[in-house]
Amino acid sequence: MPKTQRQIKLGAFLMPTGHHIAAWRHPGAQADAGSNFRHYVELARKAEAAKFDAIFLADSVGVRSSQLDSLSRTARSDNFEPLTLLSALAAVTERIGLIATVSTSYNEPYHVARKFASLDQISGGRSGWNLVTSSGVGEATNFNREEHFEHAERYRRAAEFVEVVTGLWNSWEDDAFVRDQASGTYFDEDKLHVLHHKGDHFQVRGPLNVSRSPQGWPVVVQAGASDDGRALAARTAEVIFVAHQTFEEAKTFYADIKGRLPQYGRHADDVKIMPGIFPVVGRTQAEAEDKFAQLQDLIDPVVGVSLLANVIGGFDLSKYPVDGPLPELPETNGPKSRQRLLLDLARRDGLTIRQLYLRIAGARGHQQVVGTPETIADQLQQWFDEGGADGFNIMSPWLPGGLDDFITLVLPELRRRGLVRTEYEGTTLREHLGLKRPVHPAAAARAFSPPVRAEPVEAAHP
Repeated sequence: MPKTQRQIKLGAFLMPTGHHIAAWRHPGAQADAGSNFRHYVELARKAEAAKFDAIFLADSVGVRSSQLDSLSRTARSDNFEPLTLLSALAAVTERIGLIATVSTSYNEPYHVARKFASLDQISGGRSGWNLVTSSGVGEATNFNREEHFEHAERYRRAAEFVEVVTGLWNSWEDDAFVRDQASGTYFDEDKLHVLHHKGDHFQVRGPLNVSRSPQGWPVVVQAGASDDGRALAARTAEVIFVAHQTFEEAKTFYADIKGRLPQYGRHADDVKIMPGIFPVVGRTQAEAEDKFAQLQDLIDPVVGVSLLANVIGGFDLSKYPVDGPLPELPETNGPKSRQRLLLDLARRDGLTIRQLYLRIAGARGHQQVVGTPETIADQLQQWFDEGGADGFNIMSPWLPGGLDDFITLVLPELRRRGLVRTEYEGTTLREHLGLKRPVHPAAAARAFSPPVRAEPVEAAHP
């Protein structure tokens, strides 16, 4: 394959024990990872030493299943709150980006703006916000609701939410805080901008009580791929995390998003598209397949059916024969794009419920590749060179071993091809990703306004 001057962006997508649903049972896994801070310190430092662009923590404001018989057999019920964890990791790392999921459905814009602006200050400009709209009733019932917001409504709310958050991030110009002890001036009044937002979902006066981010704004990430999600992403996202099963799906999505950007005055380089990939790496193909089979053998069927039910939209599949076909399902109010992806996969390959949960037990609908460093690098390079991705979220099967395998086996092959960095070029997440720093609107307006020439004032005659 031809060498390219562009380089692949890499995120280390960290689930506590790893992405495979049975990862916590792997003999090399850190079984108590959900409450083990040192585990995350080691992972973050490894990813930084390997020159990943960022680590990414997904999140849900509730346990991920209401079925206790399956939940009790997975490592999906205890997780650190991600911004608390990333703030701590900021103190033990220097360069790697720090991205976390925070929902627009069960938070307020001022809280989100303040927390991410603070993380950006603490980390020296390394924070990113993965904007999601939440996915199920399990979260809704923790916030005075019996049902989740309807799909279209939560995207309308999200669109206004991000408008408020970015408006709050513009409360202060870069040099607003002069802190002049001699004159007694702490900040320049002319460089404070009060938001005064009044919309359909939020009324927020502002200003934010955190100074402007070292990055201008924290990087805005989005993970939706439905029609509503694509529209929001094309207008607001700077990075998109997405799931694809095939290269053709990835290429179609990539072209669609990039093609939507001009209508919002944006360019192709303004948005980085990073599909998830679940790599199981072996020095030989047989070794890789043995590693994957070891994980698959650890899946409890109750857990597998429950995982599929949750990922496909929260429908109860327990009453259907596990070796029978997936039943016809109504459209979910949860993640619509993920449901469609899995329904298409089941129909295309004629999969039973068991075969489908085995297919997604590791990657949950993301691309899964089991192979050697060379074959995995080949696939990453094809998607990157041929219009399917700007980078990838690496979803380690189990932790820490799966991340170790990718770093020690795949990264050297990618570096040999010139596809990934050997050293960080900058210090902020924006610099790592090649994203522009947002210019404050007031500063931009002054830069393009011609200076006003003062007219001479006649002296008053006595």
